[in-house]
Amino acid sequence: MDKLEQLEKQFEDFVRDRDWEQFHSPKNVAMALSVEASEIVEIFQWMNGEDSYNLDDDKIKRLKEEIGDVFLYLQLLAAKYDIDMIEVAEKKLTKNKEKYPVNKAKGSSKKYTEF
Repeated sequence: MDKLEQLEKQFEDFVRDRDWEQFHSPKNVAMALSVEASEIVEIFQWMNGEDSYNLDDDKIKRLKEEIGDVFLYLQLLAAKYDIDMIEVAEKKLTKNKEKYPVNKAKGSSKKYTEF
């Protein structure tokens, strides 16, 4: 069992021990994921781009916690549909390499439809 599978099992046990499965419909998990992602955004709200590279210790601590929450909810949602997160991420990266070839995308923030 790899680390991702171990974490999924630990989180399943955590949820089951608290009888929270009843609240974890795919819709609710997706909404919770969005809320947690927004909490990451909140850390950077009103910062300029340069300052976002230099977070203080408190903000780093909060960022780590929110990334953990996002990861757990994302894994929970993926598990509901038996989606292998590593596999789909690899496929998406391959697709993005095709959509954003180096010779067109390098140094550009344009969407692939604008090349």
